Amino acid sequence: MIKFGTGGWRAIIGDDFTKANIQLLAKALCSKMKAEGQADKGIVIGYDRRFLAKEAMQWAGEVFAEEGVKAYLINKSSPTPLIMFYVMKHGFPYGMMVTASHNPAIYNGIKVFTAGGRDADESQTKDIEEYIRSTDGASVKGMEYEKALSLGLIEEIYPLNEYLDNIISAVNMDAIRKKGLRVVLDPLYGVSETSLATILHTARCELTVIHDRHDTLFGGKLPAPNAVTLRPLQNAVIDYKGDIGIATDGDADRIGVIDDTGRFLHPNDILVLLYYYLVKYKGWEGPVVRNIATTHMLDKVADKFGQKCYEVPVGFKHISAKMNAVGAIIGGESSGGLTVRGHINGKDGIYAAALLVEMIAATGKKLSEIYKEIEEECGSIFMEERDYKFNQEKKDKMHKTLMEEKKIPELPFEIEKVSYLDGSKVYFKNGGWVIGRFSGTEPLIRIFCEMPDIEMAKQVCDIYEEFLGLGKYA
Repeated sequence: MIKFGTGGWRAIIGDDFTKANIQLLAKALCSKMKAEGQADKGIVIGYDRRFLAKEAMQWAGEVFAEEGVKAYLINKSSPTPLIMFYVMKHGFPYGMMVTASHNPAIYNGIKVFTAGGRDADESQTKDIEEYIRSTDGASVKGMEYEKALSLGLIEEIYPLNEYLDNIISAVNMDAIRKKGLRVVLDPLYGVSETSLATILHTARCELTVIHDRHDTLFGGKLPAPNAVTLRPLQNAVIDYKGDIGIATDGDADRIGVIDDTGRFLHPNDILVLLYYYLVKYKGWEGPVVRNIATTHMLDKVADKFGQKCYEVPVGFKHISAKMNAVGAIIGGESSGGLTVRGHINGKDGIYAAALLVEMIAATGKKLSEIYKEIEEECGSIFMEERDYKFNQEKKDKMHKTLMEEKKIPELPFEIEKVSYLDGSKVYFKNGGWVIGRFSGTEPLIRIFCEMPDIEMAKQVCDIYEEFLGLGKYA
């Protein structure tokens, strides 16, 4: 029952996310490490604030200890990017993070990272699944936790300062200190507060924090920084006259932003802002990488500066791999994850937040002003996004229509090409596009359309809704 998606293994707590399955996965990874001659290098494991996350980390650690693989357990709830950084910095072959990221509170899960602090790619996760299938669950045993500690087979660590110092050294803190910026932070009951508060206070920002307590139910909402969940942050930015409002998802690898006017900035907008800032104001040179469902505004900015935009399937492992291959400056996705050249090989909401604050300080311009500048130089484009829930019968029917029979509806715009790289994506000759693809982390089909006009984008989504027989979108 353990199946990896685009963001690791995620399952409902008490259903498939159980102690037995957690330890089965740990045993499988032990077997993989031994087969590869990597067992003597150990593994680092972290956890976020989700229900049973700390216990799950310890259960996994007990199995590694029993198998003679030293486990370095981060002994406080921590951001996912911290684990990725530590794997990269200290040369671990693998790392694990107990998290279900932005999924509802009834979920938990495990992300696996490979050498260099990268998300495990499809070949790696298939290997792990194969080891799981070949492992007899009855043979999985764990060493008693205190015994493993006393034998040095489990070591508790907390390397937060090392990670934060790395970010601080990469950001223009002097520029931020001179501006005295007012920042409002919403960690959405997740794990980013300590990290961002440390960075922002060091930069002499005036900081207001909401939703900072430990709540495994995430206030009854998704721990995802979207337009709905960030309404309280919008109000706080307006009330406190903030220069920026920053939010992160449950494990702090994704970011959401409210600008100085109280407007929610779509993750697409954040990517565009940062790429534009790095090229125009910091003088960096290089391409950008986005996934197949992310804004083509990045293509427009790249064209403006004589650069190239590369498109990859959904899954941050594809973004980081392509960035390394082409020397890209920045890579990201429309769900709020991004990373920048020279940092870790995965998404990091904390670093992205620090860089956005630097951008405001270094340019002396408000976020709303910078985005207006981009539109004046590169033009505009508008996106409509819709998510639909389904049962398995409906999914099978839609998958057959889109991916096997390769059917698309009658569309009122001239088509340039159709791609099946990841889902079904139609490219229009007017520069717009529409994609239908199944989520790799939730039971949803997503229809995204980007067009020169918002009404055109809504029209295309309506056509797909009728074509696929979809109900009201989520």
